[in-house]
Amino acid sequence: MRYDNKDASEVTSLGSTVKEQFLPPREQAKALPYSSGVYLMFNKNKKIIYVGKAKSLRKRVTSYFLPNRDPKTTALVKKIVRIEYIITGNEYEALVLENNLIKKYNPHYNIDLKDGKSYPVIRITKGDFPKVFKTRRIINDGSDYYGPFPVAGQLDIYLDLIDKMYKVIKCAYPMKKRKNPCLYYHIGKCDAPCCGKVSKEEYGKAITEIKKLFSGDNDRLIKQTEKEMLAASKELDFETAAQKRDLLNSLLTISSRQQVEDFVQEARDYAAIEMRGPLYTISLMQMRDGALMGRALYRGETFGDETDTLFSFLMRYYSDGQKLPTELFVSHHIDSDLLATYFEKEFKGKLSVSVPIDGKHYRVLRMAHENASRDVEKRLKNTDNTAAVKELQDILELQKPPSLIEGFDIAQLSGKYTVASLISFRDGNPDKANYRRFNIRSLEGKIDDFEAMREAAARRYSRVLNDNLEHPDLIVCDGGKGQVNAVCEVLDSLGIVDIPVIGLAERYEEIIFSDSRQSLLLPEHSPALRILIAVRDECHRFATTANQNLRSKELAFKLLEDVKGIGKDRSERLMKTYGSVDEILKHTPEEISERVNIPISVSKRLIQKLDL
Repeated sequence: MRYDNKDASEVTSLGSTVKEQFLPPREQAKALPYSSGVYLMFNKNKKIIYVGKAKSLRKRVTSYFLPNRDPKTTALVKKIVRIEYIITGNEYEALVLENNLIKKYNPHYNIDLKDGKSYPVIRITKGDFPKVFKTRRIINDGSDYYGPFPVAGQLDIYLDLIDKMYKVIKCAYPMKKRKNPCLYYHIGKCDAPCCGKVSKEEYGKAITEIKKLFSGDNDRLIKQTEKEMLAASKELDFETAAQKRDLLNSLLTISSRQQVEDFVQEARDYAAIEMRGPLYTISLMQMRDGALMGRALYRGETFGDETDTLFSFLMRYYSDGQKLPTELFVSHHIDSDLLATYFEKEFKGKLSVSVPIDGKHYRVLRMAHENASRDVEKRLKNTDNTAAVKELQDILELQKPPSLIEGFDIAQLSGKYTVASLISFRDGNPDKANYRRFNIRSLEGKIDDFEAMREAAARRYSRVLNDNLEHPDLIVCDGGKGQVNAVCEVLDSLGIVDIPVIGLAERYEEIIFSDSRQSLLLPEHSPALRILIAVRDECHRFATTANQNLRSKELAFKLLEDVKGIGKDRSERLMKTYGSVDEILKHTPEEISERVNIPISVSKRLIQKLDL
């Protein structure tokens, strides 16, 4: 069913004219036009379960129905009964419409932010009798906001101080006219504006002082409190003096930690995503006025890849235009021009989006990436894979459940930086303490994944024998018969005959055996296949990261040698001494000069160059 381009608020009748019979979803997809637009997927209950945008509707939607898609996509496809679309003039219009429809219908398979935890702020509402309270939600209604507060203790100091000094509204519900004041009035915590016991002007004076407090204008309050403390002490009123002393300490603490934020000026955000199967975690780190405010994690499940999921998250996270930074640094190459254009047109906000490759922004983003990685791996470890491991035993005809699985993959770039990864899964979950990397030495620039696999397996299982280490219950190779045979040859030469070896060919998720058995295709929803895919994907990620690290090291040498006064010899000494550019930046020019034996003028130029 086709709809012309229109605002989401007008698209209210979707699903209301559903016929009883439809073509199979795959055939519906093939009938879509090649135009840009938005597609909507419905389940049997006439409910929208997914909304997406596309440059070409037919190409994008038919891709969901390709054979051997990952389990998360399969879960969605099985629920699709009908596909509808709305043609737009261009991809930007599709983006706007997609965002509006997602907000309107909140489809189950689109990502949401309900698992995210942002940092709290203090809100002072607009009106004759404003309220002062903690919130995590920014609403564009004229309220004033102060923060954010990544350290809960600092926020508690503010709120405790306000509670002690000012008799402002404490009730959680909206203020209504009352005949009799509530308990807060009787215990001296509120002036009861709801009962007319304080004028708007008098109440406003307290709010003005609170705003000054948040804005760092604390000198008068500090002097006044100090004066009252000394007066109470002279009159031997030690209880009052102690209260004033505690109040003074709170004021001094606030002054030393003051951080008032307008959420726009000099604002930089860093967003990194990590995925393990359908699980994703996005770590968002915020820099405000040169200060790192902390980290927020957003978790969920998705059937998109990392790039699509990160793009969708950013659209949802900044959809109100209130938290929009001036610069956004991301971990993946998303469509930054499209994203920037959207926020400029919708909110008049200038947003620069980029993927840093070095320098200070790269280092902050790397912190965000590490936070996301640790979180998603922690979530994965909490998954009970007992049934999946048992199913794997039955399917592969193993003598016992494969409690310990080791996986291998090879990564290289045109014959350079060839790296083999060894990863370990214990009871179906990653066991990172036993991950290993092997820089392949035997190829001499040749491209030979089979030989690289032989070298990695030989180095690994020679050590297993020599050090009497635990034998894995199963070895999984990323690849086909050639990779499997390479590992088996090594095991045979070492006299190891008790470890089964299989391969997992990525194109069709085909299981390759080391013996004469035919290759095997498991159902896409199989828990056993999910474990094998997780092992293979983790192998690939780990190998690719190692390959990138080698390339980064070579780039580091080039970066060092771009500094006047540093040649091949000095760059090698620097890298041998410190190991990385980041480690160099942890030391002063004087320390570097003395330790590496280079002139102080050169070490100063070096730090200035690296810290850009």
